[in-house]
Amino acid sequence: MSASLVGSEMCIRDRFCTRLHKIINYYIMDWLQDLLWNPNSVAHIVFLYAFVVAAGVYLGKIKIFGVSLGVTFVLFAGILMGHFGFTGDTHILHFIREFGLILFVFCIGLQVGPSFFSSFKKGGMTLNMLAVGIVVLNIAVAMALYFILGGRIELPMMVGILYGAVTNTPGLGAAQEALNQLSYSGPQIALGYACAYPLGVVGIIGSIIAVRYIFRINFAKEEENWNQETDGTHHKPHLMSLEVHNEAIYGKTLGTISSFLGRPFVCSRIRKNGHVSIPNHGTILEQNDQLFVVCSEEDSDAIVAFIGREVQVDWEKQDMPMVSRRILVTKPEINGKKLGMLNFRSMYNVNITRVNRSGVDLFANPNLILQVGDRVMVVGSEDAVERVASVLGNSLKRLNEPNIITLFVGIFLGILCGSLPIAFPGMPTPVKLGLAGGPLVVAILIGRFGHKLHLVTYTTQSANLMIREIGIVLFLASVGIEAGANFVDTVIHGDGLLYVGCGFLITIIPLLIIGVIARSYYKINYFMLMGLIAGSNTDPPALAYSNQATGSDAPAVGYSTVYPLSMFLRILAGQMILLLMM
Repeated sequence: MSASLVGSEMCIRDRFCTRLHKIINYYIMDWLQDLLWNPNSVAHIVFLYAFVVAAGVYLGKIKIFGVSLGVTFVLFAGILMGHFGFTGDTHILHFIREFGLILFVFCIGLQVGPSFFSSFKKGGMTLNMLAVGIVVLNIAVAMALYFILGGRIELPMMVGILYGAVTNTPGLGAAQEALNQLSYSGPQIALGYACAYPLGVVGIIGSIIAVRYIFRINFAKEEENWNQETDGTHHKPHLMSLEVHNEAIYGKTLGTISSFLGRPFVCSRIRKNGHVSIPNHGTILEQNDQLFVVCSEEDSDAIVAFIGREVQVDWEKQDMPMVSRRILVTKPEINGKKLGMLNFRSMYNVNITRVNRSGVDLFANPNLILQVGDRVMVVGSEDAVERVASVLGNSLKRLNEPNIITLFVGIFLGILCGSLPIAFPGMPTPVKLGLAGGPLVVAILIGRFGHKLHLVTYTTQSANLMIREIGIVLFLASVGIEAGANFVDTVIHGDGLLYVGCGFLITIIPLLIIGVIARSYYKINYFMLMGLIAGSNTDPPALAYSNQATGSDAPAVGYSTVYPLSMFLRILAGQMILLLMM
């Protein structure tokens, strides 16, 4: 091959490589730079959030001494990315932050709404007052530190430290919303939150352990005491077959006997002379009639003594083919109706023995208000039960469909409620519930009374949890990305260690004080006290630790009893502090 031809080929190859290099630089490198660094690019913002959330959730699963930070690690992942200059358009970050907070808080409200008011009944009042004491002492310690330090830590930053110390993220969002109302332009209070949060988790669990050693708790004895306490308070349905042997009730109707006895029970089947039928209030009882009765465990002995002895009857093998089925309430038009209004006994000749709601069996009282998602136990002939099923819906597919209208109607009303200015004498600025408090209040009310407005508030636990988790990770990622740019200067080179120390004191002092009072004065069961401490700080890691320590459900009972009120107070407290003192 001639030298001229070889030179020509090399020239063509060089031009090709040069052009390819320019194409790579122009398109590939510009594309990559735009994806990683352009704050106005939608692709960049979605890419950034996806990385921060994925990395934060993954790292949050790592346990140190059995404790993990969970989704809160998303905040630290966001701070890290923000520190290295990965950010987005400020307006977009603010929108994602607020929208995530609204989704999270609203779903929390829907979850706690049904139990919010009932949590104050009986022993729940004592637990809730102790939880209020913890909340008040947290604020008192924070304010005391603020004045002792002579304002070295600004009030907004102290509020951020307070929320990190009590591990309450929605409260942080509410406080930021209040600062927006006040046109605050100081350091990001999420920095104080981030400094105080890790030791907040450790301090809550440490307080639980400290109370155990202060009072030398014996786990076996506590569990035994808990079982004795709950034997008479859990009104579980009790099923039994009785044979009528009380001469005083011969010839009397079932309704008359129920009124005279004064104890609630449901008779779902009766066997007369070898023939089984569905009884009603007018059914007359005779000697040797056999009844299938559902009542509470505590009432069973009295009912047996009044009606007759227990017998063994195989109801499935009697002459009348009877079936019992749990039927799902899925039709929206049934939502909010009283059980007695549906007249199932007179219209379909069936009996409703009990209703299961969220895993708890309820007595089928005629005044019981049905809700979508209830499982109704129906006893009767197979064709009659099928007709009742068609009335109630019994469509699992329909139950799994999300009730989007309730979600967005609630958010609409929540934003409206949160935007209303409430003027108090002596306050220069009207108070607003804001984007956190408004949706929370409305969600609690809808969760409790929504059926009266024919709003279907039922949602599967997995769907509620999914929306909550999406909301909170979007909020945390936004806060972290915004705060990351100044993290090193403000915390590491500034008062970071002071923030950590203040947060630890805010965590530990109130919990030890209330823990000692609850145990020594109110004699609260230690396992219940564990749930109280975890619930008053709305801290799932502490609840997980408590559940591992015992096989009883006492921690979960204590946690769920105080959680609704504690969450409500935590979210509103920071706003009130800032609006009153700034």
